[in-house]
Amino acid sequence: MRALVAIPVYNEERHVAEVLAQVREVASDILVVNDGSTDGTSELLAREKDIHLIVHCRNRGYGAAIRSAMGFALAQRYDVLVTMDCDGQHEPYRIPVLLEALTADTDMVSGSRYLRRFRQDSEPPQDRRRINQLMTQEINERLGLCITDAFCGFKAYRVAALRDLDLTEDGWAMPVQLWVQAAFLGWRIREVAVPRLY
Repeated sequence: MRALVAIPVYNEERHVAEVLAQVREVASDILVVNDGSTDGTSELLAREKDIHLIVHCRNRGYGAAIRSAMGFALAQRYDVLVTMDCDGQHEPYRIPVLLEALTADTDMVSGSRYLRRFRQDSEPPQDRRRINQLMTQEINERLGLCITDAFCGFKAYRVAALRDLDLTEDGWAMPVQLWVQAAFLGWRIREVAVPRLY
């Protein structure tokens, strides 16, 4: 099974080298989507060896970066795409947990920071928690899903399933569009618990 780990980055000079070092411990194929960074991120990425790199000349948004990663995974014929953030919220050593959960009868595994508690959990900003709760509830009621975390970016996708998506949202609303389309397409979805790190 060929798996690609994709990391969208925007002004992540504080974290990108460490995150890449940690990802290399569990994955060999890594894609970084540099979404128009204006700090030292581009210079740091230029020093990195053995990564695939997509550069957006200007900041296009989280959704656009994820779409670029999906397009790359499809074009290069990977079997699985893992997406994760670069701000320290996702622990790379949990990538195998996502991959193990992506069984033959699953199209997407989504991390959940609210499925269970971990010792290292931290409290999210109240406005983020409230918005996530409201949107997750709305998604479940309208789409007949049973998810607990609508906005966790730590995911594993079966690449073949990505062909049926028609994502157009460039910004942070992309996950909502993803859930709507996944439900409409009848995707088989599983959540796995991940720590809540802020």
